[in-house]
Amino acid sequence: MKALHIFAGPKARAHLQNHGLKPEHVGVIPGAAGGPKGLILGPLDRFLFGEWLPQSTQPIDLVGASIGAWRMATACLNHPVQGFERLEHDYIHQRYEAPTGQRRPSAQQVSDAFGQSLNAFYGGRIGEVLKHPRFRLHVVTSRGKHILHHEHPLLTPLGYAGAYLCNAVQRKAMGAWIERVVFSSHGALPFGTHDFATQQMPLNARNFMAALQASCSIPFVLQAVHDIPDAPTGAYWDGGITDYHLHLNYKGLVLYPHFQQAVVPGWLDKALKWRHKATPFLDHTIVLAPNPEWVRTLPNGKLPDRSDFVAYAHDWDARVKVWQQATSASQQLAEEFAAWVERPHSQVLQAL
Repeated sequence: MKALHIFAGPKARAHLQNHGLKPEHVGVIPGAAGGPKGLILGPLDRFLFGEWLPQSTQPIDLVGASIGAWRMATACLNHPVQGFERLEHDYIHQRYEAPTGQRRPSAQQVSDAFGQSLNAFYGGRIGEVLKHPRFRLHVVTSRGKHILHHEHPLLTPLGYAGAYLCNAVQRKAMGAWIERVVFSSHGALPFGTHDFATQQMPLNARNFMAALQASCSIPFVLQAVHDIPDAPTGAYWDGGITDYHLHLNYKGLVLYPHFQQAVVPGWLDKALKWRHKATPFLDHTIVLAPNPEWVRTLPNGKLPDRSDFVAYAHDWDARVKVWQQATSASQQLAEEFAAWVERPHSQVLQAL
């Protein structure tokens, strides 16, 4: 069974039919939020950044939210293949023991442990990421406004309820509650910002760890990161809230390793199926996604996801084993993509 499906927007499809796909064609690579689902992309990441893209020299914009930001920052390390291997290991082996009498660990406990993991991972190596000769890293975060400006046990749930209602009416209206703040190592944003309230800030050694942790800080699961250096004050949360799958108005040809076909705009759009369709924003985008039938052959018939933390709450070894089996199987995705770029048959392509 084929593991990989390849989807392309109309302009990307025309490019592929006329020129195929070479490393020097790629201008942007997004990394979606989605927690453990992103683990399935490890072998693709290692092939892309370790073997394929080094055959070219052009600058590439890497845009990431949540685990996607962690992946894209890892791509900027001097030895990305080893970095991706460690990311996979560290993510799979996360372990959070709930305090006595509680079903799950507190947000502070998870935030503290995750912050320690990031410091261990990138400590002494931030310069590698920020000074990469080719890759321009853009870390997406969500900054609260009004009653979401600071995290509060009562006001924060009310604020997110207001954001949900506004978003259900019009996605842009959610900007009254939450704005997109992108921390960039250098360069202009590789996408337009007329769709949603946006600010761009410099990503530097002072704020790298805070920005990356903020981009991964799922509301109510982790604590918000407050007052990131060299950026507006306030509470910053997971970049997936505003940009779950980075459905953005991209400039240039986009190669998008993703864990599904649909590129969902924001986290609050997950239940709004009419917003899961492709738009002209994705006209230049090529999505590499697992075949749903192949996914059903994985353990439990699905990709790893956050529900596994609860399902295997009392059997850490079993969760680790299941996730390792899934990531090992996903080597097939990388192998099929490597074969396809050598001979990019148009009949394999599907409309995005």
